[in-house]
Amino acid sequence: MEKIVIFGSSGMTGICAVEAAIEKGLNVRAFVRDSSKLPEALRSKVEIVQGDVLSYDDVSKAVKGVSGVVVVLGTRNDLKPTTILSEGTKNIIKAMKEHGVEKVSVCLSAFLFWKPADVPPMFHDLNADHRRQLDVVKESNLKYIAILPPHIADQPGNDYVVKQDESPGRVITKYALGKFLIESLTMPEHYGKICGICNKPQ
Repeated sequence: MEKIVIFGSSGMTGICAVEAAIEKGLNVRAFVRDSSKLPEALRSKVEIVQGDVLSYDDVSKAVKGVSGVVVVLGTRNDLKPTTILSEGTKNIIKAMKEHGVEKVSVCLSAFLFWKPADVPPMFHDLNADHRRQLDVVKESNLKYIAILPPHIADQPGNDYVVKQDESPGRVITKYALGKFLIESLTMPEHYGKICGICNKPQ
């Protein structure tokens, strides 16, 4: 794996994914809406591509020439109805196919393990777009890893436990999630799988 592009590089988990990729010695292209949101310490270590995930041209340019893709798109704390996650992912998948890129890890939500009626009402709209996003990924025929994290904690620790098709626990640190988003790209056992993740018990 030589060069990867990370979509959503300036979010809480995205920054951790960027740091994990740099630590692994990868060449990182950071796709962001606003480059000022990327910490200054990281800016000189990555290739910054400023763009809109809803613009296919922007996405296609970002995907060209990479060997792996990480998708950590989010809405920050905005829970209103949206299609940004699913429509952005459609553009990413289309660009990957155009440029012959096969490997993609995608950050979603552990609520997708739940029955829709059991998801807290305040998350219904966001969860609906996560569901559409997952459908896009599953239909891609790419070497995808769909990662469904529980509550993402802003605390130290990067050891994780992964289980396919179920959630193994209720909390994951942002560092552990960022690390798995990168490491899973070279874990063939998880290709084409839906993965739950949590902190490794101490």
